[in-house]
Amino acid sequence: MVRAIGLRQSDFVQFVAASAVAFCLLLLAGCNSAGPKEVEYVERPVEVIYNQAIDELQKKRYFQAAEQFDEVERQHPYSVWARRSMLMAAYAKYQMNEYDTAILSAQRFISLHPGNRDVAYAYYLIGVSYYEQISDVGRDQRMTREALRALQEVVRRFPSTDYARDARLKIDLTRDHLAGKEMAVGRYYLKRGELLAALNRFKAVIAQYQTTTHTPEALHRLTEAYLALGVIDEAQTAAAVLGYNFPSSDWYIDSYALLTGRNLRPEKNEKSWISRAFDGFG
Repeated sequence: MVRAIGLRQSDFVQFVAASAVAFCLLLLAGCNSAGPKEVEYVERPVEVIYNQAIDELQKKRYFQAAEQFDEVERQHPYSVWARRSMLMAAYAKYQMNEYDTAILSAQRFISLHPGNRDVAYAYYLIGVSYYEQISDVGRDQRMTREALRALQEVVRRFPSTDYARDARLKIDLTRDHLAGKEMAVGRYYLKRGELLAALNRFKAVIAQYQTTTHTPEALHRLTEAYLALGVIDEAQTAAAVLGYNFPSSDWYIDSYALLTGRNLRPEKNEKSWISRAFDGFG
């Protein structure tokens, strides 16, 4: 039989040995792919489990802390400690950078205990979990928009809390980030000569993110784009509004130079959308 398939006796022995080794490796791989071992159920008093979880948290052993907080809820689901542990587990997962899991845990807490005194922290934890995932302006800003929405919810629901005070600071930074994204795209279109597409981006900064640090440049870019399109009236208005609100800005110096280079001056048209956008500004 060995010769019928073209193998010598020694080759056949080696083949069988190799096959046995491969089979053992497959068995080991199968064992390893079974996933993480589930925590063994050992019934303990709720205070013991909770205190162990707190100890792990203080040692910054967040994975172990989350396990023990989950164990509190598993063994004592109707206790006061279970409610606390649900939120503490969310915090431990946040500390591990497991933001999606932290958000889901906090949302579950809100759903089950909407009237709990710690619900403000649950909303705040959702906001900062999104906030920590904000990427640079060259990438998609979905997380930034989610962060803004969640942080605004904290301020709306709990305006007098410390969570709201911190959320307001983060909202300013988040809005600045979104404005930066609009500016980056607008500059890209402007460089390619796609002036209408560029204008739409700079308009968005003025309309939606007027109090951010990007507003002076947005006004200058409007001056630049309108001038290139031959819409002189709007170019003069953008420069005039820029000069009035940000007189010491380098962007105003650039806008002024653009206009004077064509024998023009900044001149505000009160009927322009730019003028109306800045009514009551500051």
